Amino acid sequence: MTGTILAAGVDGRELRLEVRFLQRQPELLREAASAADVITAIECEPPGLVVLGGELVTPTLVRGIRAKETGRQLSLLAIVPAGEPPASEGLLLEAGANAALRHPLDRFVLESWIGKLLEVPSRVLRRIPVHVQVVGSRRKESGEHFYALTRNLSVHGMLLASPVPIDAEDLDLELDLPEPEGRMRVLGRIVRDAPEVGWPYIGYGIEFLFLPEVARHAIDRMVERDAVPEATRRLWSPGAIHSTLRRDDWIYEISEPARTESGFLVEIRRGTRRDWRPGRSTPFHLLQADEAGAALESARAFVERHG
Repeated sequence: MTGTILAAGVDGRELRLEVRFLQRQPELLREAASAADVITAIECEPPGLVVLGGELVTPTLVRGIRAKETGRQLSLLAIVPAGEPPASEGLLLEAGANAALRHPLDRFVLESWIGKLLEVPSRVLRRIPVHVQVVGSRRKESGEHFYALTRNLSVHGMLLASPVPIDAEDLDLELDLPEPEGRMRVLGRIVRDAPEVGWPYIGYGIEFLFLPEVARHAIDRMVERDAVPEATRRLWSPGAIHSTLRRDDWIYEISEPARTESGFLVEIRRGTRRDWRPGRSTPFHLLQADEAGAALESARAFVERHG
């Protein structure tokens, strides 16, 4: 896990209990006591992710963070108190938050979002290009299984190469990890199509909703042993915009593809129609493909599905 987390209006002890990698690396978490402390912290030592909660999770503070030069590059997660009005999440997203979750929190959803949002600004990918066998089944059906392979694997999810189309969202999966772990059962969700997986397979991006601790430790060890960091140049500047799309109240910017050792990266940024300025939107998602055109097509399709 790369990057640090700055928490404000959130109980740091509770966050460490809910997010398991913080139990192993508590030094990644910093805390701020006020809105002024948050602004000072991101100006002096920008974190990878800001988590706002309690009385500090306001559109005003979110806009204040995004107004700072160092605040445009980080990810921002808003945790909304249970008693706030139903429109609160939408207002925070419009102000510039990457995601908004409401109490009571599901531990696995919280950990998954924190992991994903930390990866957006880091610009360093750690991937394991191993071919692990996978046996899967659709959660709402019985008696029907499929056999597939991984293309990339991490503790957050994997790139799945399936010989058959998968018409479900949530999947029961068995990963055949190296000895001594052996076969591990996990729960995954399809979050995107993956056209970078070549014929004869059909590619899907899988997010892990539940990963047993023994499997998590096994994958962590594989990452530390086998993965090679792929440092990429900073992707974003006003001249690097390839195309701009509008979806309802959002403006999305798709970057020019950036070459890495394993393909091409495309970054998606977004801002509200009211506040959008070219090149000044906030990070939203990062996609990779073998070819520049395929990476751009994946980015456009992602905006169509999730915008």
